[in-house]
Amino acid sequence: MSKIKLAVIREGKVPPDKRVPLTPAQCVEVQQKFPNVEVIVQTSEVRAFKDEEYASLGLPVVEDISDCDILIGVKEVPIKDLIPNKKYMFFSHTFKEQPYNRDLLRAILDKKIQLIDYETLTDKNENRIIGFGRYAGIVGCYNGFLAYGAKTGLYQLKPANACEDRKELEAELKKVKLPAGTKIVATGFGRVGNGAREIFTSLGLKEVSPEDFLDQEFDEAVFTHLKAKHYYGRADGKPFDRLAFFESGEGHVSTFDRYLKEADMYIAAHYWDASSPFIISREDLKMNGLRTKVVADISCDIDGPVACTIRPSTIAKPIYGYNPSTESEVDPLADGAICVMAVDNLPCELPKDASEDFGGELINEVFPYLFGEDPDRIIERASETNLEGELMPDYSYLEDYVAGN
Repeated sequence: MSKIKLAVIREGKVPPDKRVPLTPAQCVEVQQKFPNVEVIVQTSEVRAFKDEEYASLGLPVVEDISDCDILIGVKEVPIKDLIPNKKYMFFSHTFKEQPYNRDLLRAILDKKIQLIDYETLTDKNENRIIGFGRYAGIVGCYNGFLAYGAKTGLYQLKPANACEDRKELEAELKKVKLPAGTKIVATGFGRVGNGAREIFTSLGLKEVSPEDFLDQEFDEAVFTHLKAKHYYGRADGKPFDRLAFFESGEGHVSTFDRYLKEADMYIAAHYWDASSPFIISREDLKMNGLRTKVVADISCDIDGPVACTIRPSTIAKPIYGYNPSTESEVDPLADGAICVMAVDNLPCELPKDASEDFGGELINEVFPYLFGEDPDRIIERASETNLEGELMPDYSYLEDYVAGN
C-alpha cells in the first residue's frame, strides 16, 4: 500500500481560529491505525495546541507542506495559501452558494484541487457524520446560563473562552443558583441540542413534559425539550404530520408563544428551514404576560425564526439587549429588555475540547474511507470538485454560482 502524507495545516483565516482537526495525540493515533499514513504538521502560532506539543510526540513540524498528499484544516483556506493539485478537507462554506466564498471555489477549480467539505460528509442514509455541533450546544447553553446570571444578578460565571477546558467550565456551573420555579425551554435535538442537554445534566435540572411545563409550577428549577410538534401546528387545524413538516414547513404556524408566557429562559438549538414559519415573531415579544428574560440562540439565524436575534454577538461581548417595543438593540440589563446570546462561532470558546471531539469523529467516521475502501462513496459524495478542475456531478448546480450568475 502506497504511503500517504497527511498535513495538518495552520489556520489562515482572520480572525484566527485556535481549533485543529487533529490533536497531537490523535496524530499519533492516526499513524497507528493507518500504517500507510504519515502525519505532518505545519507550524502555527495560533493553535490551542502548540507546535512543541506535536513535536514532543515525534511528529514533524514544518513550514513547507507542498510534498503532502492530503491537507486538512478547519476553516476556509485563504486563496493565496492554496497549493495546486492537492486534496483538501475543510469547511468551505460554498455548497449553499454563499456569495462571500465564490472566489474561493473559483480558485479551487483553477488550481485543480479536490475539495472534500466536512459539511457534506454523510453516511449512506445522508446523515452528517462530522461537525462541531456538540460543542456549539455545550458552549451555547453555558453562555445562556452566563447571560441569565448577568440579567438577574443571581450569580456570575466566567466566560467560556476564559476556561482552560470543559472541566473548568463544568466547575463554573456550580455557581449557578436558580430559584425554585425557574423554567427553561429548549428547541432542537441532533448534535447541537443534545450538546445543550449535557449542560442541563451537569446542572442536575429536572426535565418535565411540555404539557406539565405549560400547566404547572414547580418547587425546583426545570426544563422541557420541545420537538417540532410541540411548537408548530398545521394552519388548517389537522393533526401535525412530522414527515410532511420536514419536507416543507409551508402550511404551518408557530404555537411557541405559549412558552414565552411560562419560560424564564429559551435555549434555541434547532435547525430551521426557510420554508417554515418563524418560531417567535416580533409581535409575539410584545405580548402581555411575556415571562422570558433570556434567549440563548445557538442556531443564530439573523433576522430569522427568533425575532430578538437581530445580529450575531461576539465571544468578547456575548450578550446584547432587545427591546420588544422599539424592536431595537438596548442595554441587556435595561428594564423590559430581553437578554440575547447569539455568538455564531461557539466551539471556538473551548478549542481544545472541541478539537478533540472533532478529531475523534474524523478518525472513526471519515479516515477509514479516506485511506481505504469506500463502498458507500462517503468521500466521493463529499467532494465538491475533483483534481481535474471540475465540479463533481452532485455539485453541478454550483456552475451558475461559480460563473457569478
